[in-house]
Amino acid sequence: MKTRDDIRNIAIIAHVDHGKTTLVNELLKQSDTLDEHVQIDDRAMDTNDIEKERGITILSKNTAVRYQDKQINILDTPGHADFGGEVERIMRMVDGVLLVVDAFEGTMPQTRFVLKKALDQHLTPVVVINKVDRPGSRPSEVVDEVLDLFIELGADDEQLDFPVIYTSAMNGTSSYDEDLSTQEHTMKPVFDTIIKAIPAPIDNSDEPLQFQVAMLDYDDFVGRIGIGRVFRGTIKVGDNVTVMKLDGSTQNFRVTKLMGFFGLKKLDINEAKAGDLIAVSGMEEINVGESVVDPSNQEALPILRIDEPTLQMTFGTNTSPFAGKEGKFVTARQLQDRLERELHTDVSLRVEETDQPGSWTVSGRGELHLSILIENLRREGYELQVSRPQVIIREVDGQQCEPFESVQIDTPDEYSGTIIQTLSERKGNMQNMESVGNGQTRLTFLAPSRGLIGYSTEFLSITRGYGIMNHTFDSYQPVIKNWNPGRRNGALVSINEGKTTTYATMGIEDRGTIFVDPGTEVYEGMIVGKNSRDNDISVNITKGKQMTNVRASAKDETAKIKEPQHLTLEESLEFLNEDELCEVTPENVRLRKEILNTNEREKQAKRKRHNS
Repeated sequence: MKTRDDIRNIAIIAHVDHGKTTLVNELLKQSDTLDEHVQIDDRAMDTNDIEKERGITILSKNTAVRYQDKQINILDTPGHADFGGEVERIMRMVDGVLLVVDAFEGTMPQTRFVLKKALDQHLTPVVVINKVDRPGSRPSEVVDEVLDLFIELGADDEQLDFPVIYTSAMNGTSSYDEDLSTQEHTMKPVFDTIIKAIPAPIDNSDEPLQFQVAMLDYDDFVGRIGIGRVFRGTIKVGDNVTVMKLDGSTQNFRVTKLMGFFGLKKLDINEAKAGDLIAVSGMEEINVGESVVDPSNQEALPILRIDEPTLQMTFGTNTSPFAGKEGKFVTARQLQDRLERELHTDVSLRVEETDQPGSWTVSGRGELHLSILIENLRREGYELQVSRPQVIIREVDGQQCEPFESVQIDTPDEYSGTIIQTLSERKGNMQNMESVGNGQTRLTFLAPSRGLIGYSTEFLSITRGYGIMNHTFDSYQPVIKNWNPGRRNGALVSINEGKTTTYATMGIEDRGTIFVDPGTEVYEGMIVGKNSRDNDISVNITKGKQMTNVRASAKDETAKIKEPQHLTLEESLEFLNEDELCEVTPENVRLRKEILNTNEREKQAKRKRHNS
């Protein structure tokens, strides 16, 4: 069988923060790709602002590097399970994977998750043990862990015979040996192993065309761009081709533009053949998983499976008294257009209209997936309000089922008891507990997704920030009846509109935790703090001190209040109860009651109590 020895197609897979994006950077720097004068940023593949700030990869990225006379096409994939749909599709485009594992942390939940996807596609693995210079690194133990994981996931004999390279991507060094003294400032071992171990694509470019779209891009000038692999044949600019749609229909179109990947750029090309990873434009309604074929030989490739959403929220236009004051885009039409535009590129997202005008049900793969969408909208100038995240219940074999997740926690020993207790209260079932040395314990749980909503904030305060928690979707299991894992604390709710005062804050801060600084504009029904008990309290946080002609005492003049707790967007979403909303604008994230009027809200609460 003829192969194209001039190219290799690989995906880089790893758990969050194990260094794959940094490794891609080094491969770019040390290859024969970039001109000498081109300066490359750290984590150059993470182009989105949120990716740079959080240090995570959200979207898959393509790049290609030249090494000697070969082109290595590299796909940098997300490590977080919320973006698992991306990972699975990428696996169909490549012939091998570079599995990057931290020499200190070892195999983690998402290592298992991404590796399983690769092994299911029978891809050839190369293992990179990264961060070998990190204090406490244990490369040989980690290689054993990786081998155990391969065996556990059912790898075949060829896959078990994986080559191992030891690197410090941050320093740009690598070696075939775990001994730190053998590290040299070169990525040659990585390049050479890729060329030697990863199979070259089959060259069947003289057969009829088959190209499959694995990712989508969007451009205001050319519309949708399908990114994928040519599995068979040749495609040229100007060719008339047929798209085989997911619903079984077909559509003819003319290829207006082809682009190849080189370094960090997309470059126009005139033709591509079997084995090439390219971007194609000219198709109005192309979708992920669809095949582009020769009109005279309409043979579709197997459809790509896209992970279904597990979590949903209601997005709506902002209806608070401050609506329209801070955003650029505030109408229902503008929000709907923007959500529909997101669907052009995010295939794991669903947007459906509700029976309420100006309101949509948005479903995604998890809290991170949806909160990143909200954060992007906020930064672009949109105002909106969102509800508490809810899990999506599915019917499986005639039974109502909810999503469960596998949770792995690494924590200092002294906090493990509290973690076991709090996760048990959230219906988490402990499956394993082991000491990993250095005073650390590793706990593994199976827990319902709705029990994990809002847990990460509690987890960080339990472990004082020293714990690490990772969770990944496991399965759908029967719904746990008669259980509502909502927030245990009530809210402190403002009864009027105005500016908060230090004087008023002093009077109510012993009731709980305050969320707003003095001088903050608030409105009736806005949540200004968390009650230390389980009921809501209506408070007057704008009350001013009565001015008298009697001179105040010295201690009165230097009144001090506790530092308010400022919630991030994620913490705000986690805080929400069912009768509450989060108001998101470019300048502020506010929490509010769905019913703002204090009397109306109290009447509703009475009716609820009466009915129950």
